[in-house]
Amino acid sequence: MLTTLKRYFGYDTFRPLQEDIISHILAGGSCMVLMPTGGGKSLCYQLPAMMMPGTTIVVSPLISLMKDQVEQLAAAGIPAAALNSSQSDAESYRIRTMCHEGKIKLLYMSPERLMMELDYLIHDITVSAFAIDEAHCISQWGHDFREEYCQLGELDKRYPTTPIIALTATADKLTRQDIVTQLFGEEPRSNFRRFVTSFDRPNLSFTVQKASTTQNRHSSILRFIGSHKDECGIIYCISRKETEKTADFLREHDIACTIYHAGLTAAERDKAQNDFINDRVQVVCATIAFGMGINKSNVRWVIHNNMPKSIESFYQEVGRAGRDGLPSDTLLFYSYSDMITLERFASESGQKDINLKRLHCMRDYAESTVCRRRILLNYFGEPDGRDCCNCDVCWNPPKRIDGTKLVQMALSAIKRTGERIAMGNCIEILRGMSSNVIKKWHWDALPTFGVGRETTTDDWRDYIMQMIHYGFLEVAYDNNSHLHITDLGNEVLYGKQTVQLAQPNHDVVEKKKAKRRGSSATRDIPAMFQDDPAVKPYADPALLQLLRELRKSLAQAQGFPAYIIMSDKTLENIAIDRPTTIEAFGRVSGIGEYKQQKYGRDFVDVIRRYIGK
Repeated sequence: MLTTLKRYFGYDTFRPLQEDIISHILAGGSCMVLMPTGGGKSLCYQLPAMMMPGTTIVVSPLISLMKDQVEQLAAAGIPAAALNSSQSDAESYRIRTMCHEGKIKLLYMSPERLMMELDYLIHDITVSAFAIDEAHCISQWGHDFREEYCQLGELDKRYPTTPIIALTATADKLTRQDIVTQLFGEEPRSNFRRFVTSFDRPNLSFTVQKASTTQNRHSSILRFIGSHKDECGIIYCISRKETEKTADFLREHDIACTIYHAGLTAAERDKAQNDFINDRVQVVCATIAFGMGINKSNVRWVIHNNMPKSIESFYQEVGRAGRDGLPSDTLLFYSYSDMITLERFASESGQKDINLKRLHCMRDYAESTVCRRRILLNYFGEPDGRDCCNCDVCWNPPKRIDGTKLVQMALSAIKRTGERIAMGNCIEILRGMSSNVIKKWHWDALPTFGVGRETTTDDWRDYIMQMIHYGFLEVAYDNNSHLHITDLGNEVLYGKQTVQLAQPNHDVVEKKKAKRRGSSATRDIPAMFQDDPAVKPYADPALLQLLRELRKSLAQAQGFPAYIIMSDKTLENIAIDRPTTIEAFGRVSGIGEYKQQKYGRDFVDVIRRYIGK
């Protein structure tokens, strides 16, 4: 196993659980693997594929993801291919022939293509294992669309002794159980095991900003991107219209960007993705349809222009930053209007109750005034009693104020209207703002009209969201989003309980230098990330830049994105080790035999010239 690991993947040791998982698969066992993005999931089925006779079938959700994975394997000298609808008949025939001849070790296909081929290609070749990549799609997509994901249980019936491996980076307990049930029924195989590593991504920072206006978000986005000069990132938007509006704004400020959503043609989507992965643009503004199809390792930041529908979706999407383990930043915008839109989406889905529950957990995360990372880890069943010192809450703990009077003002306004107003009307009453609705119902005559005019609209919106979060108010999403006072809210209204509120902060929080004790630089980093260059000796920036330029030229010559040739992490390892012989180059972490022979001379020559040898 170690020989295969070094030969093809360039590493001398396994990360936690990788060796156990691979040994289990080689012994014929099936399993579910939960590992954070960048934690080494793919290796768990790719390495066994190289050691077992036959072909490992990898079920992948998107053509673009298959292409990316196959290119990365080919760059490491591993025989891999994909079968999908984008190929010509001649290309498809060539790949099928190679499979029959046993020349393909990993074959990627969609669940739809797999179900079509069960009685044909799959039946006629030796299958060493089935790997279901991005297995959360079974639960998230299989029930509402792409029903073939829910048909993958057929593999267990037809291939009862062939290993079946489900892999994902994000799944709560409910999703995990649904995946296992869909694949194996109520009683999994006797040799089935669950492997769960740490969900922690210590290299990611987390910031949430409550933003009510487009202008507010746009100005914050400009500042955020400005702090990441020449570093690529993704902006996720809730709709096609939002992606286009955001992209137009960025272009007005000379930021190279593209858009990606389902309304584009296949050719337009391919161009957008290729421009991004080949670093021809700095930013892609996209709906959630984008990102799962790439393994781009040098994404340094992710912005959510709108709130995601669940913590699983959020963690999956921010996980596209910093896949190489290097420090990366994330920013989430959160607004009341997002909640209304997402509530409607969840209510119209095939799993209404479950999706509403997940959405409310996401809301709780966005509204929280405790360490973001602790919330995320607790959600995935990995309690952590320490603050991370790498999120906005840790950098700037919120100031608390006695909010009893503010809450009573708002609750009184709502009560006096017969609980027939939404948040916007409530704020208009509190601030004494006249509108057609206010005049129509004579709410400008209420005793509470204008009592809160000294508090800004944004701050009132923030306070009312806290009231909802604390359980003083409920939102009737099925009745024009009217605000209803709860029993707990009545206790505050009638002076039976006091309230502490967090003082609003509408600015993007700048990262502060963490105190040494408990900081992200010194906290216990999960072992799977302990080879992070951030904790290694210093890499000379000038040499690193020369290596980047060499990597870029090699990639362009072969038509590959630069990160396919070598990740930023491997480049840093090279810059630190400074190998001056091809043999020493092969000992660098991340350099396998194939890359040693193919690229060793080029990199060694650059290093020797730089240090004057």
